[in-house]
Amino acid sequence: MAIGNDFSIASNGDIRYIGVSHGASGAGYYTVIELHRWLQDKADDASASGDDILDITSTTPSGRDTDNIINLLGAYNIDQTASEHLYDGTILQNSGADVWDGIVNYGNEGINIQLIQNGAIVSNDFWNSLPDGETLTGLNRDLVQGISHRFLIKTITAGVPIDNKRILGISREFGKTYTEFNINATASGNNVLALVNAEDPNNQTDSATVGGWTTITNVEGYQGIDINNDGTDEYYFSQWNRDTYTINQLYERAKYLTRVGTAETLYGLSGDIFRGITHEIAISSPSGTFQEPEQVSWSGGTGQLFAIDSVIAGTVMYIQLLTGSTPNSETITGATSGATATSGTVIDRTSLITQPFLGTSTGTAITGAYGEGVERLDLTASDKVTDLSNSTFSPPDYRVTTVGGIVSGEDRVLVAPSNGGTLEDGQFVLSVGTTSGNSSLTVGSGVETLGTGTQSATDTPSSGTIRVLDDTGVYQRVTYTGFSVGASDMTFTGLSGCPTATSGNNVYISYIDDIASGSNITFTTIYNGARTLFARVRDGGTSPIKTFENTVALGASISAIRTPDA
Repeated sequence: MAIGNDFSIASNGDIRYIGVSHGASGAGYYTVIELHRWLQDKADDASASGDDILDITSTTPSGRDTDNIINLLGAYNIDQTASEHLYDGTILQNSGADVWDGIVNYGNEGINIQLIQNGAIVSNDFWNSLPDGETLTGLNRDLVQGISHRFLIKTITAGVPIDNKRILGISREFGKTYTEFNINATASGNNVLALVNAEDPNNQTDSATVGGWTTITNVEGYQGIDINNDGTDEYYFSQWNRDTYTINQLYERAKYLTRVGTAETLYGLSGDIFRGITHEIAISSPSGTFQEPEQVSWSGGTGQLFAIDSVIAGTVMYIQLLTGSTPNSETITGATSGATATSGTVIDRTSLITQPFLGTSTGTAITGAYGEGVERLDLTASDKVTDLSNSTFSPPDYRVTTVGGIVSGEDRVLVAPSNGGTLEDGQFVLSVGTTSGNSSLTVGSGVETLGTGTQSATDTPSSGTIRVLDDTGVYQRVTYTGFSVGASDMTFTGLSGCPTATSGNNVYISYIDDIASGSNITFTTIYNGARTLFARVRDGGTSPIKTFENTVALGASISAIRTPDA
């Protein structure tokens, strides 16, 4: 179709597209130089005719700076609809007060591109269609040149640049790899995006299914988590809980929350514009109580506050820049809280942003993105997360030991150290005698060596139960909430049920020591090395069974054999 059939020129200078609209067969698309050549061709006519009121008597309609930069002169102008049918360059009009700049994406065919401009998704993504009604194939593509899309986007309106002419291109099609590409400020001519996608082998679950995984949750804001279990918290701006789902399913859920067209929100932002922390800002002179999250602003821009090290006495805040430029010794104000602080040094963290925002997945482990925290027990030793200081941490090798085949409310289960297939009750001995109700007790080496760096210093559950031989000859069940390890001993703290017992009496850890509350019972601890455990299941109630005893390796599973005792 010739350009003259698709465009008209009014006497007041309005250049308008009158052809078939997007998505219909026969819609027309033309380069900016083609528009200029057509205008000049009409301008040398003897007399105007039809719907093109332009001839030799008219003022000059356009000027060519280059084949990719065209100035509409005088009153000549296009509108948004006309701009959507042009490509391969820049159109300037009203002496540069209104500008549409060219965008070219070098990427694969079929990629779905969204643009973030002025802190929001551009709702009219006309560039993701073709005139024959196909979708997600790319407007004005040139597959030989590796070009998936060519189109114009408005960057200046009424003399005011739209967000300093910044544009962020993203591709977040669920099931595909996610990418983003930033144009810090468009220039006249063609501005390059480099967005590509491919099938993501670790994101093949149907989106409707992933949409139902709502028990995967996140605690937003400044979070202290001791990922590596060294007794010192690292700090993050999230704490994801994957519930009963796998680590890869957490990865898929993260992609779902930020997919194209999402209705989900993260940190008060629509998921489709959420990126993660772009800037770390030192602050001083805080006043009021900031809210995590909330929008913050200063004279030259806005951002979304994700985390602050103290909402009332903060020294550093972490934001996603939304519009404008970062603050420079300016007052930052919380839009919801009204709290204020003065900005100091700003650290750009955009190079640490990943797509998707959570990080990458191998299918069985993740490498987390900057500041993204996950509950410690939801990670394995193969996972890696990065805290807000940009340091990487992995958790210890947590393993779960399971006893299955049990009846809830009936079976009593005991798992303890093993010695040749029998219960080892002399694992430790009391170093100092105890009295009834003591809140702590200390044990030394029995059949097992104790001290810093030994196996029990690592693989003892962080809380649980021990059995203590009291002075009447009974092994009493004692709960504890913590322990510490010395050079040659171990002290259990937060005790409940401590009996009177003499120094030298036996003590052992009962890794599981409870009535079944389900069809299986477990405990989780750090794996230091191979350990054989003794398991016992008894039910002498309404459906009694013969005592089941067997050994199980730490981190393994065993199922009770239920032989009726009748």
